[in-house]
Amino acid sequence: MAVTRREALLSLAVAPLLGSLPAVRPSGRPAASLKQSASRWCYRSIPLPDLCKAGKAMGLAGIDLLAADDWPIVRDQGLVCSMGYAAMRDDFIPRGFNDPANHDLLVGELERALPLAQQHGVPNLIAMFGNRQGRSDAQATDACVMGLKRIAPAAERYGVTICVELLNSKVDHKDYQGDRTAFGAAIIEAVGSPRVKLLYDIYHMQIMEGDVIRTIRQHASHIGHFHTGGVPGRHELDDTQELNYRAIARAIAETGFSGYVAHEFVPTREPLRSLKEAVEVCSV
Repeated sequence: MAVTRREALLSLAVAPLLGSLPAVRPSGRPAASLKQSASRWCYRSIPLPDLCKAGKAMGLAGIDLLAADDWPIVRDQGLVCSMGYAAMRDDFIPRGFNDPANHDLLVGELERALPLAQQHGVPNLIAMFGNRQGRSDAQATDACVMGLKRIAPAAERYGVTICVELLNSKVDHKDYQGDRTAFGAAIIEAVGSPRVKLLYDIYHMQIMEGDVIRTIRQHASHIGHFHTGGVPGRHELDDTQELNYRAIARAIAETGFSGYVAHEFVPTREPLRSLKEAVEVCSV
């Protein structure tokens, strides 16, 4: 079909405008770029400055799960510690907010860490729900809400988010109470602070309940941070596991999530190559 001069001129005028528009997903939301990081413990064989340099080159924005001594190292490399520890303890996971006897310890650790986190640009500090040890969900919920409400004002004052992690109790963390999204979300809702959120670990929640994308969409307002990992085995985000991480990353981006998606899988191949591949999978 012949194209008139007027049509040709119109197409030339419109083309630059179209090129400047943001890409739009099928949902109608503009495409978003997720901030990605890597969990330090999965790459312990690599010196932290080297991991930072390699990570920055592949597009990472941060390194996850670091004690305070490491925060300046990461910052000096032009990255951030995307999730920090207020304390390093052997009983860090089982000793959580579900037991009122732990509150003075946990709140004290976080109160001391919050100003330091603000100073080093650390946006999040990790916390745990804790092991059941015979407690009912109702008892645990009341205790968690009470304890987290104690630390919420300080978190708000320093602009640092306390992220309480969801873990599986089926394979990795027997007796852990915060093993379902609905349980954690009810606590976050009751605390009612913009600085107390869930750390939604995709690997753990796939094991416990599946339905990952719908759950992320439903509880977007309760989630402050994500962890990745292949299921089964907690390895690479490739075709050896059952989740479609490209679709999950797209769903997270479409919620408008502005936090970090941290890779927390144990590489079975060359570590930095596996990490780079994961970053590419989750780049949406």
